[in-house]
Amino acid sequence: MTDRDLARNDATPGGIGFFEKWLSLWVALCIAAGLALGHFLPGLFAMLAALEYASVNLVVAALIWAMVYPMMVNVDFASLGHIADRPKGLVVTIVVNWVIKPFTMAGLGVLFFEIVFADWIAPADAQQYIAGLILLGAAPCTAMVFVWSQLTRGNPAYTLVQVSVNDIIMIFAFAPIVAFLLGVTDISVPWETLLLSVLLYVVIPLAAGAWTRRLIVQRAGSGGDAEAAVARVTARIKPFSVLGLLATVVLLFGFQGQVVLAQPIVIGLIAVPLIIQSYGIFALAYLAARAWRIPFDIAAPCALIGTSNFFELAVAVAISLFGLHSGAALATVVGVLVEVPVMLSLVAFANRTQHWFPARSH
Repeated sequence: MTDRDLARNDATPGGIGFFEKWLSLWVALCIAAGLALGHFLPGLFAMLAALEYASVNLVVAALIWAMVYPMMVNVDFASLGHIADRPKGLVVTIVVNWVIKPFTMAGLGVLFFEIVFADWIAPADAQQYIAGLILLGAAPCTAMVFVWSQLTRGNPAYTLVQVSVNDIIMIFAFAPIVAFLLGVTDISVPWETLLLSVLLYVVIPLAAGAWTRRLIVQRAGSGGDAEAAVARVTARIKPFSVLGLLATVVLLFGFQGQVVLAQPIVIGLIAVPLIIQSYGIFALAYLAARAWRIPFDIAAPCALIGTSNFFELAVAVAISLFGLHSGAALATVVGVLVEVPVMLSLVAFANRTQHWFPARSH
């Protein structure tokens, strides 16, 4: 697959790009490639695993930055000035993402891996999988939200507001929430490593993205030309984000190869609470938006934002906290595999039920 193929993100107006549509397939192929390479080239993966500094694997860190930075260029902090214009959708987004979702994900993790699946999973492994689920639940989506919003013809300006607010909250809330939930589940986590992960994978890419966006806007001038210039730049650099994601999946399954091959059912078991969480959170946010009579072009994106995960951040933090070979890292990668087909089904449902909501806001 060429960079040109990877960059085909707007093949049809209002539609999903070729690559995003089949993202689960590409991830599955990368899983198979990682398993094969890990089996036949164990020395290579051992060498890559050794490239660490302060609990951060340098190779994976570079790939995560490649994933996250293009997404952050899309974030327009000037949109924060419009928070008060239509607050209802933002209230739903914030409450679902930060008051409900992390805790329901932790609860489902404990329910399934300490009770329902207890006979099939070793207790130490169960704790690792719970940790990975907690990291996913505490990281609301930043990048793919723009795709889901486009597919439901959501209000693009309002989606920018929602993403920008989420990113600001994430800087301050992600580490405390994760530390609290991991502590509740008796998983020991060093605060220093968690804060370092937030700095590396949220604060620095967000600052770099904001700086890049500012330069683009200054050179293009104000108005539509500036937004078009930002769109052109992000389209050019987006293939690096995609390649970073896929390379990270290959690496993780190269490191996890023997565990996965010995227990292939683990992938399916991890997917169960993730799927239940996704549909449950969407239903909660979507019905709340309907009850509050939020217009569809705001209601659909705010429900989808709460459902989707910032899996790039979850993967990076899992590796930093628990290591490349950990069950926590494996659980976060399963989140990537599950997310796209689930989200596409929810987009289809939202589009079929838009008549439940008031007329679009413009």
